[in-house]
Amino acid sequence: MQATESQDKVVYWGTGRRKSSVARVRLVPGSGQLIVNDKPGEIYFNRIPGYLQAIKAPLETLGLENEYDILVKAHGGGLTGQSDAVKLGVARALCQLAPENRQPLKIEGYLTRDPRAKERKKYGLHKARKAPQYSKR
Repeated sequence: MQATESQDKVVYWGTGRRKSSVARVRLVPGSGQLIVNDKPGEIYFNRIPGYLQAIKAPLETLGLENEYDILVKAHGGGLTGQSDAVKLGVARALCQLAPENRQPLKIEGYLTRDPRAKERKKYGLHKARKAPQYSKR
């Protein structure tokens, strides 16, 4: 998570994780485009508005929605996990952009990593908690 300068463009990095999804996010000065794995974000997230709104929410909180392009490499998990991972990565990159961005993002909860993950299956059970039917005789 560090800012780098390449050809007079400042790039801000952020990494987000959720369940088994990992998203490496770059914020580049631009017009507000979202590119995920070399595809437009609307196509990658199947035009589901909830995912796209969640990803751009940290930028909207700071009023920067049309000032930075979001370039993402995401893998693992499904679309929900990946969209939440991208949201966390965007928020972390915005903290690098300016330290005063941290407080409003923290208040909105965008800097909190969701710790929930799939529980492992235990022996003697069908799933993590589902037990075989009990019969007294």
